[in-house]
Amino acid sequence: MKFNLLKTKEEKLISVKENNFSPKKNKIKSIAKIAGYLLIFTLTIIIFFTSQILISGQGSNSWLMKLPIISQIKRLVESADKELKGEERGKINILLLGMGGKNHDGGLLTDTIILASMDVAEKKVALLSIPRDLSIPLEGMGGRKINNVNAFAETELRGSGGLATAQAVSDILNIPIDYYVRLDFAGFINIINQLGDIEVDVENTLLDYKYPIMGQEEALPYESRFEYLHIEKGRQKMDGELALKYARSRHAEGVEGSDFARSRRQQKILQAVKEKILSKYILFKPMMISNIIQELNEHLSTNFKMWEMVKLWNMFKDTKEKNIITKTLDNSQSGLLIDAISQEGAYILQPRGGDFAEIQSLGNTIFSSAPEDSKKQVITEKTSLEILNGTWINGLANRLALDLEKYGFDIIRISNYSRQNLQKSAIYDLTYGEKIESLKILKEKTNADVNLGLPEWLIQELSENLSKEKNVKQPDFILILGQEADASSSGTQNIY
Repeated sequence: MKFNLLKTKEEKLISVKENNFSPKKNKIKSIAKIAGYLLIFTLTIIIFFTSQILISGQGSNSWLMKLPIISQIKRLVESADKELKGEERGKINILLLGMGGKNHDGGLLTDTIILASMDVAEKKVALLSIPRDLSIPLEGMGGRKINNVNAFAETELRGSGGLATAQAVSDILNIPIDYYVRLDFAGFINIINQLGDIEVDVENTLLDYKYPIMGQEEALPYESRFEYLHIEKGRQKMDGELALKYARSRHAEGVEGSDFARSRRQQKILQAVKEKILSKYILFKPMMISNIIQELNEHLSTNFKMWEMVKLWNMFKDTKEKNIITKTLDNSQSGLLIDAISQEGAYILQPRGGDFAEIQSLGNTIFSSAPEDSKKQVITEKTSLEILNGTWINGLANRLALDLEKYGFDIIRISNYSRQNLQKSAIYDLTYGEKIESLKILKEKTNADVNLGLPEWLIQELSENLSKEKNVKQPDFILILGQEADASSSGTQNIY
């Protein structure tokens, strides 16, 4: 955003008069500026003093020799005017990684991969969970699961795993990754315990009869390596160990048994930790800060500098939950991934469209949203939709589905139509006008022709295609895409 700094003589006089007759405004600005410097000063004292003296155990004299406090305060104050990486383009992208660490089988494999994108102007945060079984191309190695990247890099050069994984995610999403943060299980548990119990809204009761006992994978007989995990639905208090179990469980019964449900639980934990931090007067608890920093020193790897952490926190600490967008790459009917088996016989996930174009499109539009009035109308009518691609344009149906989901449409199926040379899109209304508001929005978004009900020839074709599926749900609308739909789905701008 640019501002015109040149003013006419009359504008300058008006500005001077306003300032002269607004002593309260001037006073408030001065106080705010002083408060800002005091906050930075306080953070510097607490963070550097506790981390360098209480943690390292050094005496104050030796510490002052190596790290003069006046110099550190000056440096941190000056950094308030510096820009974070990505700030100039309006988006700061951070890769959050979780791994087992020491005393765990596959301790260098990344169990959690979440891209956090921060919108500087709107103060919004988007969390995109990437499943660890996603197969990506690695130079000289062919396709490999993305959770292997950290382990491969650490084997070659200790400490390089976070940067290598950030580069891999950057390549597949076609966006820059500015920072990475990698935390192991022990650090996760200990930091939450230092903060105190967090409160998590458990969406579904979680039952897992095969949760691995941490650190006992090889010490115990196979049948004794698991414990029974039961977490009731509702608002639950969790210490560090239970929070990790909730975030990590992979063998739960029912809807919580997938890696995609696990990704959503991990996002809930992140939000709960943020709420806990905001509810604490951390600045007045230097011992707590000292203990947390000690945990970070031992269990966390990052390319953040201290001033960057402080500035990022100040920029986004007031972000409301309604401004946090959560997405998960999954293999659902409307998802962008499909199940596959690798050449080695391992289960993997691959992009539904054959390449990463659709996933990149999700990244490009993750902050875009539908008008609230329109979204409310679709949600009120509880509208379900099936989309068929009647063109040769790869991924067209998935791209449009991503847009329509923002309006509240429940996309129950996406597939190809038998004819792939359609020019004009068509909507088939199976409600016969009962959900008129949703129909209006769908018509407006696609410019498709509207038909009430289904012709016999289309009923026969769809019946043949659905005969192999179980628990088939009839949609409210069927949308068959033609060539014209490509223009409405490709007008997105890369926001990264």
